[in-house]
Amino acid sequence: MTFLEFLKSNWPELLTLTREHMMLVLVSTGLAVAIGLPLGILLTRFKSLRTPVLGFANVMQTVPSLALFGLLIPISFFGIGARTAIVALALYALLPVIRNTVTGILGIEPKIREAATAMGMTGWQQLRMVELPLAMPVILTGIRVAVVISVGVATVAAAVGAGGLGTYIFRGLRQNDNNLLLAGAIASALLALVCDFAIGQLEKSYAIGERTSTVRKVAGFALAGALIVFAISSYVAGIGSSGAGAGTVVVGSKDFTESVILAEILAQSLERDGISVKRQFELGGNIPHKSLLSGQIDVYPEYTGTAYTTFLEHPPITDPQTVYDQTKTEYLEKFDLDLSPPLGFANDFAILVRGNVAREKGLKTISDAVPLARDWQAGFGQDFMSRPDGYAGFAKAYGFNFSKQPREMDLSLTYAALQSGKLDLIAGNSTDGLISALDLFQLADDRHYFPPYQAVFIARSDKVNALRAVFQRLGNAISTEQMRKLNYEVDGRKRTPAEVAAEWVASH
Repeated sequence: MTFLEFLKSNWPELLTLTREHMMLVLVSTGLAVAIGLPLGILLTRFKSLRTPVLGFANVMQTVPSLALFGLLIPISFFGIGARTAIVALALYALLPVIRNTVTGILGIEPKIREAATAMGMTGWQQLRMVELPLAMPVILTGIRVAVVISVGVATVAAAVGAGGLGTYIFRGLRQNDNNLLLAGAIASALLALVCDFAIGQLEKSYAIGERTSTVRKVAGFALAGALIVFAISSYVAGIGSSGAGAGTVVVGSKDFTESVILAEILAQSLERDGISVKRQFELGGNIPHKSLLSGQIDVYPEYTGTAYTTFLEHPPITDPQTVYDQTKTEYLEKFDLDLSPPLGFANDFAILVRGNVAREKGLKTISDAVPLARDWQAGFGQDFMSRPDGYAGFAKAYGFNFSKQPREMDLSLTYAALQSGKLDLIAGNSTDGLISALDLFQLADDRHYFPPYQAVFIARSDKVNALRAVFQRLGNAISTEQMRKLNYEVDGRKRTPAEVAAEWVASH
């Protein structure tokens, strides 16, 4: 499918994501202005407050956005979705608004203030009639910078279920789909340019004479008004579906293809049973687990090995039944969460090389690659590099001695980097559809280092009764080969998870 064909087929979804993105940017920037402008004025009156307040705003801009989202999620008021994203984006936008307000007001000539005082103006009158009008071009520049920053940072909000154009960008990285990447990136860039132009017209109208500023003011206000109406319409359209009623099950997923497919299979199975479902898919990192604990979602797909080593912090063991039984028992005791029966397949870590290299060198197992790997460039996802069953133990168990430091990067990008020859060895997922699509080869774990990663659903205990019938039907219902084919339909053939899941549910 060409890019134009993709746009023709997907423009309604792209339009919806653009509206969501604009809502996030405009509401968060409006909140930043509502807080930052009065605070900036206050700092011009009280010099002793400038260092701590500006220092706090500086610190907020240095905190990684995904980390800030993760810190806000456990707080019940924020949770997942737009509310968390708006607060985080507002914190990022504070610095340019506060700093430019202070700079603009303090930059006014002292003689002008003296003249205003001599005319008998009060402090409030000086601020309203002299200082703010003269400082407005500088203040608008700060707001302009804040908006453009927010447009870029808002793409990360998709990782916490807030929607926006980042949904296409993350999905494109995960599926190795340039059409999705281009659509998300181009739409985001155009949105930044339009916002920048609209505020720029308002800024220029204050900087030039009244005679030529009217057209600019009209253009700026018209564009700004259109953007606001567009964003509000998206927000209003989503109000009806934003809440989850008492009988609704909120199904979440992680931010990779298989997790979304499994969550969609569960959601559609529940809907066939007449149960209302709300979807909160493509949540990054450990956000699904945190959201489950905070009650933001009710159920999501997970893997026993991940739960056992990452969340229960046990050293890896290799017996599947022991891992499942112990995880089920401890999750109930420690988190008040329950595990479904295993779904029938395991998504183990897959140590991958290019298919042509495996055939040329006769590689079958991980041990076969150890002598060759000294001069290879390895690359691993952040999760594999940090988890207890990840890189450190893996390299020690097999005796890897890479001469080049392994690259730590986004897991989705490691597949493309391996295919293009930029990397020589990666740790992927054994059921990933990209393995077939990119002609990669999985080396056998001949020393049995990795624990079993049986696929299960993890649910809040108070929702298990509503889920039990579907859990029983899905138990041992999906084989490893079936799951790999489902993933390939999405990653290889570029179909949507909803379509693929619907076919599976209908046929099973």
